[in-house]
Amino acid sequence: MNNIYLNISERSRFAEDASFGDTGAYERLAGRVHFAIDPEAPAQSGITDLEFAPRDTDGMVRFAADFFILKPCEQQRGNQRLLFEWCNRGNKLALQFFNDAPAANKPLTIADAGNGFLFRRGYVVAWLAWQGDLWPGNDRMLIDLPVASGHDGPLTGQVRREFIVEHEGITTLPLSGTTSTMPYPACSLDTVRAVLTKRRYPADMRELISSSQWSFAREERSQPLDPKETEIAVIPSCEHIYLNDGFKPGWIYELVYEARDPRVLGLGFVAVREFLCFLRNEKDAGKNPLAGSIEKIYGWGHSQSARAIREFVYRGFNADVSGNRVCDGILVHGSGAGRMWLNHRFALGSSMAGQQYEEHYNVADRFPFSYAETTDHLTGRTDTILSRPDSDPLVMHIQTATEYWQRRASLVHTDTQGNDLEQPSGVRLYHFSSAQHFAPATVKHAAYGICQLLSNILPTAFLVRAILDALDEWASNGKAPPDNRIPKRADGTLVAYEDWKKQFPAIAGVAVPVSPNMLPLLDFGPQEGQGLLGKEPPEIRSDKGYAVLVPAVDCDGNEIAGIRVPGIEAPVATYTGWNLRGEDQGKGAMYRFTGGMIPFPLASTERRMTGDPRRSLDERYADTAAYGLLIKAAARRLRDLRFLLEEDLERLEEGGLLRLPGVSAPVGMRIR
Repeated sequence: MNNIYLNISERSRFAEDASFGDTGAYERLAGRVHFAIDPEAPAQSGITDLEFAPRDTDGMVRFAADFFILKPCEQQRGNQRLLFEWCNRGNKLALQFFNDAPAANKPLTIADAGNGFLFRRGYVVAWLAWQGDLWPGNDRMLIDLPVASGHDGPLTGQVRREFIVEHEGITTLPLSGTTSTMPYPACSLDTVRAVLTKRRYPADMRELISSSQWSFAREERSQPLDPKETEIAVIPSCEHIYLNDGFKPGWIYELVYEARDPRVLGLGFVAVREFLCFLRNEKDAGKNPLAGSIEKIYGWGHSQSARAIREFVYRGFNADVSGNRVCDGILVHGSGAGRMWLNHRFALGSSMAGQQYEEHYNVADRFPFSYAETTDHLTGRTDTILSRPDSDPLVMHIQTATEYWQRRASLVHTDTQGNDLEQPSGVRLYHFSSAQHFAPATVKHAAYGICQLLSNILPTAFLVRAILDALDEWASNGKAPPDNRIPKRADGTLVAYEDWKKQFPAIAGVAVPVSPNMLPLLDFGPQEGQGLLGKEPPEIRSDKGYAVLVPAVDCDGNEIAGIRVPGIEAPVATYTGWNLRGEDQGKGAMYRFTGGMIPFPLASTERRMTGDPRRSLDERYADTAAYGLLIKAAARRLRDLRFLLEEDLERLEEGGLLRLPGVSAPVGMRIR
């Protein structure tokens, strides 16, 4: 029998005691959740290395996690719905996406409430830490998970880590690759027992870096008044890598070393399951601040967190110990075809998901990819993410253009050979046409960074609010949500790269990707245990094992299928889900999850001078008023399709969604 106890250390009013519509004021609750789970129970079966976790005198495994809850002060005035966010690397994003609020890991003020959407709807919003390899800092949510230990000493194994820097002068990095993430310590400081290489592009031959040129160490510098007197110390450290001459920006460095002390990260899934079940089912108000008030639970996560939700459902954690459904619905936002590769020895929760350039050989994307049952044509295996009808949730899955280019999103709704797959009745798939992976309303300015194009700041966050409303109506009243809005092979809106390249306009000075991010077939050698990989680095069987397709585009380069926001229906630029790395940064490869924006020519004279095939702004729109009418008409169509709320339509008609920062307006036009 699993046990759970909430220790509330902070309880205070939220947003300066502001009242949100019919719901009224909200309060904040924060503290720690303490878990004691039975490692032998069937509900915990399949958790890698749980048998090696320390046990108390009762044979239970104990751990604790941060929680944070925003709830109505008068719970009966709420909507009896709980929105649970799977934190992204310990960070809270839900209020950014649903409420247009600024980023805040300790939301407190009226500004942190944003437009108040979730609170006016009456939601309880809850967070629980689940990623067990994060350091404290920036008010991240933390969970303390046990370290697995063998009977005769520490558990050890081979670990591979990649390092890419974007600036000169960096000599020291944590072995995890990111400052916020705990590394797995090296078993030995002897560099001869490890291998460090570098390469320009993922498929290039690895260049060996001599063991004398680096060390398991960290650099520390003094900060004297006179910079000439700076002292530098190189201190041995089993958790850092030090490169004598510094890491060269844009190069891919790869370290394979023997590590120790793996954490039982799979317990993060158990923590979420037990926490949500407790909040819904525990009737003692002395133990549960939400006792008896939660009728429906919806899970939401973006990017890494969305992958975690898919893994949570696939592994059966959406069923409680009695087999009952945990989340009634899930809103998966930006996962692409991936799942969270967390439940194996020496997993790294913050690792990138296997982009074209960064962490390309991380197998975050692996079969099954779809919610529909299908067969892997390479292995003959048949599987699906949804295989438990009694506990599977309703699914709303959102993808952007970036996921098609970097995260193999087409595999969510095609078979492994690229044929359209009909989705189960309890699933809806929505593509935000031409949008970037991460573009909340708080992002106001386009920038180049290290990329060749301006970043894509196409506003789409308002769509998420309408989709959550549709999910609630679906789960609560059985009202069917809008039909799937995705590109398809059958109608020519989902195409192979070669066809896309013929469609995309030839814009002077604009390079395009050489391909989408293909899914390599990797051979890791023999398995050494459940979820534990063997050979590192893996051997590449093929770079083109599965069909990876992309959305077709119109003559402007904007995508045809999906949910087209007003900024695409009446565009002032070409918006892409990809952006290419610039000079000395892996030039030509796609950069992380960044999309691009290519403004249209301002005037026809400019277009003729530059040879741009796209019509100029003055050829498209007579003036600001004409442009505004097109934007508003497009918004009303979205409203009629249930992808835009009435309140957001009103904001748009007041000019709130007409602002397109970074894009020039035609002569005589002012885009407010």
